[in-house]
Amino acid sequence: MLKIAYHPIYKHHLPDGHRFPMAKYELLPQQLLHEGTCSEEHFFEPSIPDDGPILAVHDAGYYHDLLNLEIPPKEARKIGFPLSKELVLRERIIADGTIKGCEFALEHGIAMNIAGGTHHAYSNRGEAFCMLNDQAIGARYLRRNKQINNILIVDLDVHQGNGTAEIFQTDRSVFTFSMHGKGNYPFKKEVSDLDIPLEKGTTDEEYLSILKKTLPSLFKKVRPEFIFYLCGVDVLETDKLGTLSLSLEGCKERDRFVMQTCHDANIPVQCSMGGGYSPDIKTIVEAHANTFRLAQDIYA
Repeated sequence: MLKIAYHPIYKHHLPDGHRFPMAKYELLPQQLLHEGTCSEEHFFEPSIPDDGPILAVHDAGYYHDLLNLEIPPKEARKIGFPLSKELVLRERIIADGTIKGCEFALEHGIAMNIAGGTHHAYSNRGEAFCMLNDQAIGARYLRRNKQINNILIVDLDVHQGNGTAEIFQTDRSVFTFSMHGKGNYPFKKEVSDLDIPLEKGTTDEEYLSILKKTLPSLFKKVRPEFIFYLCGVDVLETDKLGTLSLSLEGCKERDRFVMQTCHDANIPVQCSMGGGYSPDIKTIVEAHANTFRLAQDIYA
């Protein structure tokens, strides 16, 4: 059965006019339940994780400062959210959703997190709405607790997974693949194991052609035992913070191809939703909902 991490804390109150579409975390599960794609039994509620998996990824001093709201003001501004105890608790619970999702994926083939995809979180700092790197934490958890030696991170958010690249830059057990907008944030990119920067305005046909050539070759090269998929929907043409031009159908085909490829290869996959900043919240929710609909169709 498809298992989905969700907690009410995912929808965090922000100041009026903030550009982050926090409402999607409440609307998405409502939509999935309303249309019958999912039922209550598909959802599980994550909790506060042990510090061990977090400290396997993040610098102890940084984590201490985060918990105690002692992040220097200049670094706090880069995070983009007003820091609070509840915000940090939210980030920890999101990470637990991905950790527990790893366990469910090993059992059922796939697991989802309504939030997560916090790939701009470095080992020692946060950036761009990210403080703790949930999929990096999940990967280290699998290495230490499940003896999984080959992990592939497929990051298809429109922004490069710079924090993920930094965390695993010397770790040969985790292969980082990021396909993103060339001229997009972060403007100083890190070096993933494979980066594919795409020109502004890249459309469905070109995007999908590159992906469908690249992913199967990575499966042969890396021979992953587990896959993390960051399925941001900020690749859409309508996105305010993106530079690519995918349609809703193109984004859906991207998800279908990734999940079908994982399914056919019998490789467990954990999916975190990542970004999405289209002006109409309905577009964001529909694009994310497509990911869950496909997961149900492919893994039913």
